[in-house]
Amino acid sequence: MKLKTLAAAAAGAAAFVIGGTPEGGVGFPQAQAQAEGVRPEVGKHLKDAQTLIKASKYKEALAKVRDAEGVSGRNATENSTIEYMRMAAASGAGDADQVVKGFEALKAAGKIDNASQIRTMETIAGTYLRAGNSAKALEWANKYFAAGGNSPGMKQVQLNAQVKSGDMATVLKDAMADLRADEAAGRVPSKDKLDLAHFAALKQKDNNAVALIEEKKLNFYPTKDMWTQVLAGLTQKKYFSDKYTLDVYRLKLVTGNIVKSDDYMEMAQLAAQAGYPDEGKKIVEKGIAAGVLGQGTEGARHKRLADLLTKKIAEAKAAAPEAEKVASESKDGTPMVSLGLAIAFRGDTLKGTQMIKAAIDKGVKSNEDANLYLGLAYLNGGDVSKAQAAWKAASRGGANNAAAELARLWIVQSRSAK
Repeated sequence: MKLKTLAAAAAGAAAFVIGGTPEGGVGFPQAQAQAEGVRPEVGKHLKDAQTLIKASKYKEALAKVRDAEGVSGRNATENSTIEYMRMAAASGAGDADQVVKGFEALKAAGKIDNASQIRTMETIAGTYLRAGNSAKALEWANKYFAAGGNSPGMKQVQLNAQVKSGDMATVLKDAMADLRADEAAGRVPSKDKLDLAHFAALKQKDNNAVALIEEKKLNFYPTKDMWTQVLAGLTQKKYFSDKYTLDVYRLKLVTGNIVKSDDYMEMAQLAAQAGYPDEGKKIVEKGIAAGVLGQGTEGARHKRLADLLTKKIAEAKAAAPEAEKVASESKDGTPMVSLGLAIAFRGDTLKGTQMIKAAIDKGVKSNEDANLYLGLAYLNGGDVSKAQAAWKAASRGGANNAAAELARLWIVQSRSAK
């Protein structure tokens, strides 16, 4: 075997593992210098191994590496060349243990620089993960980062290994730290990263983390199915009250999650019962426009509801002066909030929002509720910026507050709707 041929094989083997080229990584001159001390009885096996690697016959190549290893009286150059070839063949074969054996031998002999060590650790961790050995994958991923590695891909390998090992607490901790780092740097987190964090948060039953991650998923990767999942989950939370059922329907409507006639009918009826007949009428009209209401055997019932809502709208207009007087004379501003929203739905956004703001100034039972509905009043008038400002104020209610969570969801929806 010619010395230069062996040098190229050794350098190519190292490049295969550490991501360089025969001219980079350990370097062609270095490999050539080492190859000059390789005897023919060792070199013939390595030449065969190199040929098998090129043919993607990695397990057979490993057998040839072992044949070279079986030659007695090996010198240091022969040993390091064998280990380069071992790493190349083992990496292709998915034999992480053999990659580690070659790596550790070269590291102990001082034959692999720090940058190459880090890249090899990346290969080892990924190989272990693909082989299903999550414990070893995690061990080498941790070594990689401890040595100064910073690949985002390796962060995903580390997290995946943690998931498979069952260490959900660590997964969630690391995932949340990673998401905070993305936010601080102005980066959009990957969908895979958010999915993994979401999975860990659900496993840990950390409702605050679940809500935060879901908001991020909706913000960066909004889908109808994701909205379906989030809104369904909201109604199952212990702090959710039935009084917010209409609010959930409102979000369902704007995210395309109301498709059945019964849902349109129930939402319209809830709106009427809450004192918002104008909103109820608009809901029925949307159902008709969508071809869901006003047809088939139930068409007559849908028309009766529309007629009822028209009657209630007329009654509300007639009673408006007295309703405004009663609301203004109340001890706190809570009744003014509902009335202001009703007026906004009726088409007078300015008067409605002014009434809700006056209610907040007077004092209300729930600032979160008041700002949530102030936002809806602004949105009904087409002022998204002011709506978002009101929802931002409502969102300060913190954890376990349905109105605050609804406000945050409205912020996300209004951003994606632009």
